[in-house]
Amino acid sequence: MKYDVILFDLDGTLTDSGPGIMNAAAYAMERFGLPCGDAALLRKFVGPPLRDSFQDFCGLGPEQAVEAIGVFREYYEPRGVFENSVYSGVPEMLGTLRAAGARLAVATSKLESTALRVLEHFDLTKYFELAAGSLADNTRTRKAEVVAYTLSKLGVTDKSRVLMVGDREHDVIGARENGLACLGVLYGYGSRGELEAAGAALFAETPQQAAEIILTA
Repeated sequence: MKYDVILFDLDGTLTDSGPGIMNAAAYAMERFGLPCGDAALLRKFVGPPLRDSFQDFCGLGPEQAVEAIGVFREYYEPRGVFENSVYSGVPEMLGTLRAAGARLAVATSKLESTALRVLEHFDLTKYFELAAGSLADNTRTRKAEVVAYTLSKLGVTDKSRVLMVGDREHDVIGARENGLACLGVLYGYGSRGELEAAGAALFAETPQQAAEIILTA
């Protein structure tokens, strides 16, 4: 097995968190008087750091974006976080990789405390050595920062044995900035074109296929 340390994105890779994220984004946009009826726009919020999304997709300035994140969390933390489901085949994928001896960790731009709640709620915590994410003070939000932190906490020295798994370009870019290869999953919220353009090395249509690719790469 070429890759025996596997870092997983959370939203769009392990769980289909889109409904809760999109509802929370619409809630925040309504508060700011922004049009929020475009499903395609709301879908873009699944994956990237929230601060980037509010600036890039809604035209908010840096300070307004931080305010918008606070409003987003008003909806998301008590309610939206559980408007969510585990993708079919994910527990089996994680179990197969663990049984093969791989070390697994979550590296997400999601608030770390929220990511831990999601993993616990869906009984996924048991598969992972570590779950890392962004902090409540809106630091460590870039995927590259989260990946670097995760590698440090895991004590990884040989990056050639580490693989990032994610569904958006941010996962691929964050991996690349840390010298890692990335497997793009095509059942999440990013397209194959987006992942290819960012430099993904491998692609999987399903969690089962992802496990097979990782074990045979």
